[in-house]
Amino acid sequence: MNILIRTDSSYNLGAGHVMRDLVLAKRFSDAHIIFATQALPGNMDLKIKEEGFNVVKVESNTLDSLVSLIRKYAIEMIVIDHYGIDEVFEQQLKNRTEVKIFVVDDDYRRHCCDVLLNHNIFATAQRYNGLVPEKCELLCGEKYTLLREEFLREKKNRTKKKKNQVKNIFISMGGTDHTNLTKKVLETMLAFFEREKMEVKFHLLTTTSNKNFESLRKGILKYQNVTLHINSNEVAKLMACSDLAVVTPSVILNELFFMEIPFIAIKTAENQQEMCLFLKEKQYRVLDMFDKEFFNVLLNEWRKEDDVT
Repeated sequence: MNILIRTDSSYNLGAGHVMRDLVLAKRFSDAHIIFATQALPGNMDLKIKEEGFNVVKVESNTLDSLVSLIRKYAIEMIVIDHYGIDEVFEQQLKNRTEVKIFVVDDDYRRHCCDVLLNHNIFATAQRYNGLVPEKCELLCGEKYTLLREEFLREKKNRTKKKKNQVKNIFISMGGTDHTNLTKKVLETMLAFFEREKMEVKFHLLTTTSNKNFESLRKGILKYQNVTLHINSNEVAKLMACSDLAVVTPSVILNELFFMEIPFIAIKTAENQQEMCLFLKEKQYRVLDMFDKEFFNVLLNEWRKEDDVT
């Protein structure tokens, strides 16, 4: 089967869509897969190629450009993971090509598709009643979470840490960190743990698509207990040894839930709203925006909880 995956990444869009689509692509083991992306600043095309997939460029996010690619490469199924493509676009695409449409969705939008995947921990199929065609196959919730093999392996091998060991803190504000939060989070946590007289090691996760990457790299040189992990292929291993993670309420939370790592989530984009609502309902630690004072309150809550467990 010939499959086209239509997605984008950039400084503003982040890297999450591409990263989960790479996991999904590997599930179609017998298919010939092509990624179709726009040449946006800070894109993840190099990562896609490193994973062994071909990338073709679309000049703009238009119906004609996509139809042209579908015909050129004899595409039988298209995976759409893109907020800029809606139900009307999908219906027009179906009318002109009759291609099978597989949509990856996060926020319960209307879609004209044959298969819909919402792999987030908060997702339920019932919420899509009236939003998709009656015959649409719905794949929703935790059991459909797109997890790389490394997470299955690292969770199996994870051992419980002793109380007096050095604490490891995992920080990831997204592959592009478009709000430049990593520095603020790190500085706040350094001050907190210094006050608490706790020995801590920090592991910062980012990519070269982060436009603040160079200033971040230079800024941490003075700290011996801070390590910057760039384009890492060992995210699961970093999580497995972590006592606390500070992340955005995005795809990465699906992985943290699976690994059972305590976390604080900080919202940085509107498309994270559904995950935020789920976290609040379940009484997890979440901030609608970074607030230094409230962040310190949540850190203190975690410290007390960690002392007990």
